Amino acid sequence: MALFTYEANDLFQWLVNRDDIVVVDVRNDKDFGRFHIEAPYPFEMHNVSYYDFMELEEESVARVPKNRPIRIVCAKEGSAKYVAEILERHGYADVGYLTGGIKTWGNLLVARQVAAGADYELFQFIRPGKASCSYGLVSGREMMVFDPSRNLDFYIDFAAERGCTITRTFETHLQADYIAGSRDLANRTGAVFHANDSDFKTSKNPYTPLTDGEVLRFSQGGPAVRVLFTPGHTPGSTSFIVDERFLISGDMVFINSVGRPDLGGKAEAWAKVLFASIGKIKALDHAIRVLPGHYIDWAEANEDLVFTLPLGEVLARNREIYDIDNPADFYGFIKANMRTQPEEYATIRLVNANLEQVNEERQEELDLGKNECAASAYAAKQQAQTA
Repeated sequence: MALFTYEANDLFQWLVNRDDIVVVDVRNDKDFGRFHIEAPYPFEMHNVSYYDFMELEEESVARVPKNRPIRIVCAKEGSAKYVAEILERHGYADVGYLTGGIKTWGNLLVARQVAAGADYELFQFIRPGKASCSYGLVSGREMMVFDPSRNLDFYIDFAAERGCTITRTFETHLQADYIAGSRDLANRTGAVFHANDSDFKTSKNPYTPLTDGEVLRFSQGGPAVRVLFTPGHTPGSTSFIVDERFLISGDMVFINSVGRPDLGGKAEAWAKVLFASIGKIKALDHAIRVLPGHYIDWAEANEDLVFTLPLGEVLARNREIYDIDNPADFYGFIKANMRTQPEEYATIRLVNANLEQVNEERQEELDLGKNECAASAYAAKQQAQTA
């Protein structure tokens, strides 16, 4: 078999299907430690630097299993091709390298259907490289999008395949961990861009302000979308209740944590606000299904690889958080779990507020890497393990 290229979605499908492949990441160990391929099921992966292949070819080749399909990943594609050619010379027969490099994995979106009602469909768009989720709500010939990433073509093509146009796009808050897509998606499609004044009023984004408790609808039938202000992760954090059955929670409620309130540098003040918002969440019907903006790892997904749980189960598995009964103790929990936020978050906030412009290459750099938005000891442990 000749050398070949593959795309990020091919890699995801191989890993989901548990194909017997070996992933070889040839970036340096620092970049690998910061961000690498993760999948729903265990798979074999090796980090052998491109520079090792240049300087210690025989030893490096010996670290790659033989007689197995090899899938190589690098930063931009060129290094992976170089290593693939070395392996081919050494008799490896099934070798592919990722076209476009690791950024294509970082931008990959995978659609999973959450629900199909009588007059709507609800989809979760999983971004494995960021451990984040955006959402699409389809009814008739219209589609609403929640927290889109900058992979605009995906959302536009997804809507077109269903004979829809994107009519509304929502931001649950001013994102700090990735470049948000609502502003550009609205520009390209004519969709209304909805956001909370408390986060966006000082931005230079053209948007339509949300009102707490308002109900938004499709032009013809479909489910109601109720706005619920849930500040704390940011002052303008907003949740959306779809058909009184689903809670698109942004960074408010996670399956294995709650959104951290310290990213704005006002941990104590925002923790008090977040504690009050938790009271709002606990008062909701516990049968409502939580649809989070992020996850920590694939263990949180169900058998259909969808990240969702009934609110009652989320509250039960996070008792250490939700059983705290006063603001002072809640801040104590937050303080005990605080960790340094990535340096790029400050720049990402400015870009998302349209207060700073960066070129495409810089956007790609800022957008790589998993999120650090959860406030929990588990999340802090994960960070320590990869530091």
